Amino acid sequence: MSNPTIESILNEKRLFQPPAELSAQAEIKSFAEYEALYAKAKADPAAFWAELAERELHWFQKWDTTLDWQPPFAKWFVGGKLNISYNCLDRHLTTWRKNKAALIWEGEPGDSRTLTYAQLHREVCQMANVLKNLGVHKGDRVGIYMPMIPEAAIAMLACARIGAAHSVVFGGFSAEALRDRLVDAEAKLVITADGGFRKDKVVALKEQVDNALANNAAPSVKNVLVVQRTKEPIHMEAGRDRWWHELQAEASADCPAEPMDSEDTLFILYTSGSTGKPKGVVHTTGGYNLYTHMTAKWTFDLKDTDVYWCTADVGWITGHSYIVYGPLSNGATTVMYEGVPRPSNPGCFWDVIEKYGVTIFYTAPTAIRTFIKMGEQHPNARNLSSLRILGTVGEPINPEAWMWYHQVIGKERCPIVDTWWQTETGGFMIAPLASATPTKPGSATRPFPGILADVVDLDGNPAPDNEGGYLVITHPWPSMLRTVYGDADRFRKTYWEHIPPKDGKYLYFAGDGARRDEDGYFWIMGRVDDVISVSGHRLGTMEIESALVSHPAVAEAAVVGCPDELKGEDVFAFVTLEGTYTASDALKDELKKHVVGEIGAIARPGEIRFADALPKTRSGKIMRRLLRTLASGAEISGDTSTLEDRTVLDALREER
Repeated sequence: MSNPTIESILNEKRLFQPPAELSAQAEIKSFAEYEALYAKAKADPAAFWAELAERELHWFQKWDTTLDWQPPFAKWFVGGKLNISYNCLDRHLTTWRKNKAALIWEGEPGDSRTLTYAQLHREVCQMANVLKNLGVHKGDRVGIYMPMIPEAAIAMLACARIGAAHSVVFGGFSAEALRDRLVDAEAKLVITADGGFRKDKVVALKEQVDNALANNAAPSVKNVLVVQRTKEPIHMEAGRDRWWHELQAEASADCPAEPMDSEDTLFILYTSGSTGKPKGVVHTTGGYNLYTHMTAKWTFDLKDTDVYWCTADVGWITGHSYIVYGPLSNGATTVMYEGVPRPSNPGCFWDVIEKYGVTIFYTAPTAIRTFIKMGEQHPNARNLSSLRILGTVGEPINPEAWMWYHQVIGKERCPIVDTWWQTETGGFMIAPLASATPTKPGSATRPFPGILADVVDLDGNPAPDNEGGYLVITHPWPSMLRTVYGDADRFRKTYWEHIPPKDGKYLYFAGDGARRDEDGYFWIMGRVDDVISVSGHRLGTMEIESALVSHPAVAEAAVVGCPDELKGEDVFAFVTLEGTYTASDALKDELKKHVVGEIGAIARPGEIRFADALPKTRSGKIMRRLLRTLASGAEISGDTSTLEDRTVLDALREER
């Protein structure tokens, strides 16, 4: 199965209503209530968010100004003081939730752990004191490079508690990618583990940290804190490396939450861009806290009785917003799983749902396509009757996969929440409310209340119904990125200058193509820039090209995305070689391994095609549109008049 095609979704007419019993017990009970709420928010967005901020969050000091909008720079709840760690933990301790399960963790080898809100609060406070004892202060940056274990969430909340900005780096990234992010963020300390378990193997995380810091390559890093997870032997650098468990055992559990300005940086999260250097997306405290709280609450109809499981990794924004901050701010029980479906245990996800009585299950279309391939026998062999809501994240879901999810996993009784959002947006932007929004397979449906979205052409003019265009947001929202760390010009150019202001309104350019149907439902068509989505993970083509060219055999490289049954998109590289090198399967394998070493396994090219030359315009620009067509196996069409040498294209077509 592939991503939704224009043909398949234009013909999609099925409509699924929320279950009546779910709607009856929800805060937002009908589509009419959603529309009224949306209209109220649209009429005065600032007042709408101010009312929710006062009602839903704990503030040490109320704000003076709800929104200060100096396009393209926004500040929300200016002058307000709060702490997201306090909102996720302390305020629940005065209620019955004190002894409720906050975090349920299942390890890949089968070990497990449950932390109540009181226990999680204690461990976060201890770790916050450890960080302070290691010289981490308010405003410092802390790198986190961890497996999917409770200590990852504890580290994030501990940083937030003392006002240090965390920068989580996905544990699948290479030492080089980790180093680049630590250097850019000027991290003072790195938190890691001796290793982690993934697909029945030990991932040597500490070794990667050692490589990243070798030869003083990241001079800002003064200490490394190491969690003992696998108990494999590792190198511990004297004077720099310390064991988490040893320092935690000595630390006080008394650590009051630092009052943070609403606009203080909460975290920096790096996302791939269309240039080689990843972008450090900056999120701040107050607006992000409110928005992840409200989107988790309303979109999933989140209740105290729910056992909620998001299968993402904490190294991505989904893990930040919808494993840690959003659910815990609501006082929910959130599940974290270290493993992934694998040949040795193809039914592991269904085992977790059955074991813990998961009620809300939020996963990626890539995972769903994997489940389909593995067969219905695995979910059918488990009791999944606890499920009441399903969700998808990371990329558009094709109607066929949506229907399989609906019928086989949800047994036609669970609404599917198909969410569109980005690292940059902080939380769901377009998504159905499980209790209120009728759903269409393949559509993210309607914007969240307070989000003003549109589909426009490059001049900013609204596109007619059912005609494709560029997805934009026309009004600031609380959890929007504030800037690109250390590069305000890049922030402005990347997100605010692709499409000119319209009627005095600045338009946030999402980088996705979309269309809106006659019912106002949005259908996301995928990326329009040089970013590809592999299994829902965004990768910059320039980043992969740079990795390839860094190999001595490669003279030039061009990377595009091509359709893939399981991943949605895969990496397809066209490579020209330096004169002394000869094309071979062995060299292809070597180049693939080289990319893994430079970036990580998620960037491994699925296909490499050698070429004597790449198709270029007369001005020397590589015609990636033609390469995408070649990679997909389709016939070349459209204007090729600017192509400098047609024989290059013909040669590539023959080289299959």
